[in-house]
Amino acid sequence: QVQLVESGGGLVQAGGSLRLSCAASGYIFSNYAMGWFRQAPGMGREFVARISSSGETTTYANSVKGRFTISRDNAKNTVHLQMNSLKPEDTAVYYCNRVGVGPLYYTPSGSWGQGTQVTVSS
Repeated sequence: QVQLVESGGGLVQAGGSLRLSCAASGYIFSNYAMGWFRQAPGMGREFVARISSSGETTTYANSVKGRFTISRDNAKNTVHLQMNSLKPEDTAVYYCNRVGVGPLYYTPSGSWGQGTQVTVSS
C-alpha cells in the first residue's frame, strides 16, 4: 500500500532553515506529482508547494515563494522541502502527498502520513 513518511522537522529560531524529507513507497513514485501541505494549530490543511513528476515544474504558495524550495529524487523515491528564512507563521505540521493534474493540480490524493512538526520561535 501507499506509504508516506515525513521527517526533518524540529524547533528553529526565526530566520533559520530546515530541510524536510518525504520517503514514498507502495507505488510508482516517478509517475506522480508531489506536494507539501501544512496544518497549523486550529487551522485547516493548506497547500505549500508542488513538484511535477519529472521535477521540471514547481509551484509555491505565495506565503512561501522565494523562501522554500521543493525538489525530488526519483531514484530514491523521495521529495524534499528546503525551508529558509523561516517565520513564526510557518509553524505547523508538514505533510507530503501525491497530487493530481489539471483541475486536481493542488488536490492531494491518498492517505496522509504522520507529518513532521515544524516550530519556529520568534
